Amino acid sequence: MIINNYKGTLTMENDKLFTPFKIKDFTLKNRIGLAPMTRMSASQNSIPREDVLELLVHRAQSGVSIIYTEALVSDYESAQGYPGQARLLTQPQIDAWKTVVESVHKEGSIAIMQMFHCGRMAWPEVNPAHRTIAPSPIAPKSINPLTKSAYPVPDGMSQFDIDHVINGFVETAKGAIEAGFDGVEIHGAHGYLVSQFLSFYSNQRSDNYGGSEENRYRFAHEVIRAVSKVIPADRLLVFRISNWGIADMEVSLFGSKDEYQKIIKELSKEPIDAISVSTYEYNQKAFDTDKNMAQLTRAVSDLPIMICGSIYDRASAEEALRDADIILSAKSLLLNPNWVEDIRVNKELKRYTSQEANVAYTQEPLA
Repeated sequence: MIINNYKGTLTMENDKLFTPFKIKDFTLKNRIGLAPMTRMSASQNSIPREDVLELLVHRAQSGVSIIYTEALVSDYESAQGYPGQARLLTQPQIDAWKTVVESVHKEGSIAIMQMFHCGRMAWPEVNPAHRTIAPSPIAPKSINPLTKSAYPVPDGMSQFDIDHVINGFVETAKGAIEAGFDGVEIHGAHGYLVSQFLSFYSNQRSDNYGGSEENRYRFAHEVIRAVSKVIPADRLLVFRISNWGIADMEVSLFGSKDEYQKIIKELSKEPIDAISVSTYEYNQKAFDTDKNMAQLTRAVSDLPIMICGSIYDRASAEEALRDADIILSAKSLLLNPNWVEDIRVNKELKRYTSQEANVAYTQEPLA
């Protein structure tokens, strides 16, 4: 197989995108995954709209190997950070997602549930507890784009809060297993709660959860260990990480390459099956080095790596796979139902903007 339009000649030797990949007990039919994306379509029952759920099935039908849910909030108290977020904690929610998972399986794809707690990215009016909590009482400097006002100063979490939040992750993971999901991902990226504990920028605690990298990692460790106990041996547990947050985007969440790699080394000791690295640009150099985030991750971990960030055509997908095992697409798969086939034939494709992707937050159904 030779495709001459590819930047350089694409041959069987470097054609990884459509080759199988084995991760734990699963053999993926290709290296393509649908990235988790917030949709904010759920009603009072915390179940996404039918068309939002159907889109996940449609992408499996189009040939995507891994179907991620949107990020589901981990409790009915302080986890919610946006209107219309989904959960997986009640029988009706489990039943709704079970139907999706079964349909995904019929297409030979696997389904992974991503879960998170928004921490200081929430505001009191939007979550049932009417309370915002975080590692430290430090608000983001950015203006909340939904309220057009400053984020409130969160309550610094007590040990009771920490234990309670961890239990929410566990109960949500149980819901995912009951619904038949093939895996669970702990969202430790983008400046949400787990990420807030990891970062010196948002974590200024003076107890065992703050200060050194080891202490700041403790909360993530406890979440992973608690969740892993309810994940069957034949299912996946994934951890997502990033060096950027959705607020104060210009801030590096890790202070240096060494600090980031220390966290990756710690993650690699955990009972997880893959690390998902989220970037703005998959090939952007990081921490004043000549390496990108996937390369820095690969240098200190043998775990499978998923990568996302500005992967929009065959060339960018194949290039990203030089340093990772699986690529995740967000905007392209959201807006182009034929994306898998388009990249299979190396069609010239546009790079979608965040503004174009904002249709995801409207009532307009997507194909």
